[in-house]
Amino acid sequence: MESTVEMRHITMAFGANLVLRGVDLNIKGGEVTALLGANGAGKSTLIKVLSGLYPNHGGEVVIDGKQVELETPAVAKKLGIQTVHQRINEGIVPGLSVAENLLFEKIAQNEMGRVGSISKIMPQAMAVAASLSLNWDEKFMRKDVYELGIADQQLLILARALVEKPKLLILDEPTSALSASEVEHLMEVIRSMRDSGVGILYVSHRLSEIDAIADNLVVLRDGVIRGEQAQPFDWTNALGQMLGEDALKDLESITEQRGSQTFLEIVNLRLFQRSRPFSLSIRRGEVTGVIGLLGSGKTEIAEAIFGASKRKTGVMAIEGRTFDPKHPSDAIRDGVFMVPEDRVSSSMFPQWSIASTTSLPFLAQLSRGFVLGFSAEKSRASEIIEGLQVVATGPDQEVDALSGGNQQKVVVGRWLKGLPQMMILDEPFRGVDIGARRTISLESRSLAGSGSAVLVLTSEVDELLGVADRVIVLVDGEPKLDSYITETSREEIVGIMSEVA
Repeated sequence: MESTVEMRHITMAFGANLVLRGVDLNIKGGEVTALLGANGAGKSTLIKVLSGLYPNHGGEVVIDGKQVELETPAVAKKLGIQTVHQRINEGIVPGLSVAENLLFEKIAQNEMGRVGSISKIMPQAMAVAASLSLNWDEKFMRKDVYELGIADQQLLILARALVEKPKLLILDEPTSALSASEVEHLMEVIRSMRDSGVGILYVSHRLSEIDAIADNLVVLRDGVIRGEQAQPFDWTNALGQMLGEDALKDLESITEQRGSQTFLEIVNLRLFQRSRPFSLSIRRGEVTGVIGLLGSGKTEIAEAIFGASKRKTGVMAIEGRTFDPKHPSDAIRDGVFMVPEDRVSSSMFPQWSIASTTSLPFLAQLSRGFVLGFSAEKSRASEIIEGLQVVATGPDQEVDALSGGNQQKVVVGRWLKGLPQMMILDEPFRGVDIGARRTISLESRSLAGSGSAVLVLTSEVDELLGVADRVIVLVDGEPKLDSYITETSREEIVGIMSEVA
């Protein structure tokens, strides 16, 4: 029997801030319902209500016609609600193996008896992986999850949620760290779950994914449901409801700008042992977009420029003088800044305020002697909040408490305030909505327009086309296309990305 989960007039407030304002939502079994909304719209709060993390809400939750009290996450799971949160570190248990993480719920609930060794649970772990079409061998299963990359950690969390055969599966940005083939595999799993009667609430900023997988679409803005649709979706209407009609006017094609002055010259750089060396020039006054699939070398080239990884071959020069950063601090001194791919682990400290987070790389500029100027620090953060439209209570708010898109704005804003000569942004749009994407794109283009060099690395063609003047396609560590946007096409870019080197 297919289950139905209903939210009836749900309200949720934090002090005087009313985040959910009477939400009515019906999620039917056997259907994928997509939840669309800008960062700060209330999506994460709504998910946490359903997950049992916010039990003190107004309104009621009804499962199969019966009102329930979602007092804790454990209660929500017992009632059949499984949630895969956007932040990967909330879902894995470091120190345990992949097999132990996969079967963690069953082990914790003592469903498997006394577990004395990994070998005892290995047969069941292998059977579960096989049932989900995951090609994980025993060697992989024995790995500590800390050794896994982001993509494998994401797949592990998804698999663990599916082990419990939920009535409602909530997926919050499930593909943000996955390659194209892994995304397609996930879509197949979701369709299979849907066809078996599971209700799925799917949250994503990738509109193409929603179009491909969702049966229904719900738009949330400012804590209120603004619209609902069934397939086929009217995206102009949905985006207008999500952002407001005025914001749509800014979402137009960019006007290509070309720089003439080379800022960074790279000669004979080899990204992988198997790949050939290449040379590249990055110019001031334009946004250079580097695109490629997972493993193409995007992050490697960014880290080589920023001094975050050891460069074995090649030489670099900034405007004619040798540039050889041994550490990111060397690059920063030369005005080369980088927003890394994983903002949570690489750009933020838990429980730090927005003010502290934005000032960290520039403490010397904000200090008198050895004394930090706290008023200057807060003023700097306030300017970032206002300039990038960060949804926050103020500079003292903990950066952890912000939505993913607003965290990204804070990280980007931190480096923009440092007046970079060159800005490197590695997957800057990952896990952010179309509104935050627009803000970051406009800021990047404005920075290039003022004479800086900007390098944006992404795996999404639509994201690239929305920000770049020039496009470089990386395939297996080598550029296969270097062209301005007006001289190529979406089809050519996708075709080259799909080539086997």
